[in-house]
Amino acid sequence: MKVGFVSLVGAGPGDPDLLTVQALDRLRAADLVLFDALVTPDVVALATRAQRFSVAKRAGRKSVRQETITRVMIRAARRGRRVVRLKCGDPYVLGRGGEEALALRAHGIPFEVVQGVTTAVAAPALAGIPVTHRGLSSGFVVVSGHDEASYRPVLGSLAPSTLTVVVLMGLAHRDAIATCLIDRGWPIGTTVAVVFAASTPHTRTWVGTLGDLGTAPEATDANDPGTIVIGNVVDLHAQLAACPDRAPSAVVEGKG
Repeated sequence: MKVGFVSLVGAGPGDPDLLTVQALDRLRAADLVLFDALVTPDVVALATRAQRFSVAKRAGRKSVRQETITRVMIRAARRGRRVVRLKCGDPYVLGRGGEEALALRAHGIPFEVVQGVTTAVAAPALAGIPVTHRGLSSGFVVVSGHDEASYRPVLGSLAPSTLTVVVLMGLAHRDAIATCLIDRGWPIGTTVAVVFAASTPHTRTWVGTLGDLGTAPEATDANDPGTIVIGNVVDLHAQLAACPDRAPSAVVEGKG
């Protein structure tokens, strides 16, 4: 039997319009789609001919083990199926895509990585916050905030106010994250934003400071971990968030 193929696909921040052309092609051609909890239903629905299964991994809740996900991908590919492993954002940005790619390679399964628009950049941008801006920030760092062992070594190494800090999956530890940076010497008045449900109709942005990050609201949807953005670039939110969030669709008329 001919061996199938696995595509590790980035779903972008949520809006199907932000999928790449290649990602859309893989979804439409898939026999099996294994999707994470943060992938929006509108994106999953584009895989019209595939079997679709949620393989959500959520802290503190019953989750599908990573080993199980890998085993299902390998088994399906060996049966000749076209498998899409669908992840929010980009597979190689805090998505464990590298681990899955290594496992597929070790078992001789052909695969590809289809990059997606990472939430680490898209969420701030859609809220009117560029992660870099001349005179404010010449770089940015992205860190997982789901546990202290992930974020503390990174945040503790940053000189105060030198870079924009983007924290994914960190809302539950927002107070500890703020304390970590303040202890490192970051001004308590450093501007902070939390972007919820980026690129969806339910998007909203909270703006405050490091000193009151701990009072930022919880997400209203359990599948929306929020994106924390810390740094002087957040000051641009008030000016840029007022811009239209979507340009009119271009219409190209055919030549008769």
